[in-house]
Amino acid sequence: MKAEDLNWSWKSFAELSIYELYELLSFRQSIFVVEQRSWYQDADGLDEVGEHLLVTDKDRLIGYLRLIPPGLKYETPSIGRIVLLKEYRRNKIGSNIVQEGLRKSAEIYSSNSSTISAQEYLINFYEDHGFEVHGEAYDEDGIPHVKMTKNE
Repeated sequence: MKAEDLNWSWKSFAELSIYELYELLSFRQSIFVVEQRSWYQDADGLDEVGEHLLVTDKDRLIGYLRLIPPGLKYETPSIGRIVLLKEYRRNKIGSNIVQEGLRKSAEIYSSNSSTISAQEYLINFYEDHGFEVHGEAYDEDGIPHVKMTKNE
């Protein structure tokens, strides 16, 4: 499977249908809560202000990213809630999702800077996208995370 074979669409919260909203919340929970066994409140009040990247294969949601405006979570824009179905991992689609999130962030906010809270085991992945670790690892919802920034 190649990234160009997938459907990539950005939607604001208001543009999401109730079916898409249900699907993306269920999708995030299936990975962050069930697969990773991290019991936390996914609905954090930021979905309403974010832009949502939906990546589908035919009509099936297989990837997702949420873009948060600057000044709400961090001083810079922030990409997060990045998820990809297990069977689509290890083929660069995850990298394409991050690149598309950063591209959209630069387009909307005229900034190439971004701050993320990355799962510690993904440090190298995000470093490959220009992010740098800032500070020590911390526990977020039972999983070690690190703050990472990208400044350009």
